[in-house]
Amino acid sequence: MSGHSHWAGIKYKKALADAKRGKVFSKIARKITLAAKTGGADTDTNLDLRYAIEEARAANMPKDNVARAIKKGLGNLPGTNFERIVYEGYGPGGVAIMAEALTDNRNRTASEIRKIFDRSGGNLGETGCVGWMFEKKGLITVDAEGVDEDELMLVVMEAGADDMERVQDFFEITTSVSVLGAAKTALDEAGYNVKMAGFHNIPKTSVDLDADQGRKILRLVDALDDQDDVQSISANFNVPDEVMAEMAGE
Repeated sequence: MSGHSHWAGIKYKKALADAKRGKVFSKIARKITLAAKTGGADTDTNLDLRYAIEEARAANMPKDNVARAIKKGLGNLPGTNFERIVYEGYGPGGVAIMAEALTDNRNRTASEIRKIFDRSGGNLGETGCVGWMFEKKGLITVDAEGVDEDELMLVVMEAGADDMERVQDFFEITTSVSVLGAAKTALDEAGYNVKMAGFHNIPKTSVDLDADQGRKILRLVDALDDQDDVQSISANFNVPDEVMAEMAGE
């Protein structure tokens, strides 16, 4: 397919570093709380909650934190009411960007995100300005170490996945929304090291950037990811491999 969320691999590595500082725990807790609030505590039927809990485990988030976040979502503990807002805009090189946030103060969050876009040479746009360039899909990230690509491809295709692509140290597998659960189960049963699974906005087409533009867009995306309320970022860029490796800290 023409567009993958190439930020996913870097984001996963970054999340591990953030977890050491505890920052990622706050973001995951919000995600768990909202998922429990909107879909209940049954992870068999609430896939958003299931994947948020798996994300918490991957980041070594304490079980007590997970349980507390679920209880807040169910109303068993007092907690802040968060709302989900998607911010859309353009970055350097005409890259389309969608940033999904969970916030308890939409005015504060909008102001901070606007500043990030402005400082990075981008523009925060109106709702819907770039959303049409993306499609909601399932995205699974698998550690590529020791993995036979052909064998993995066979597993994911039999599970009904749409496509698979290697991005640095990971394989990114895209599925329809309805197939995500089955594909994740198939990979788990086959013994693959699934690093991340969830629903993401996948670009329908992508923009090829040179090294300079690539560094600028990755700095913008990184700054958005550092914003406390932002949960996920989608963007339709391709950058040279050496720039991806450089920005990933390799």
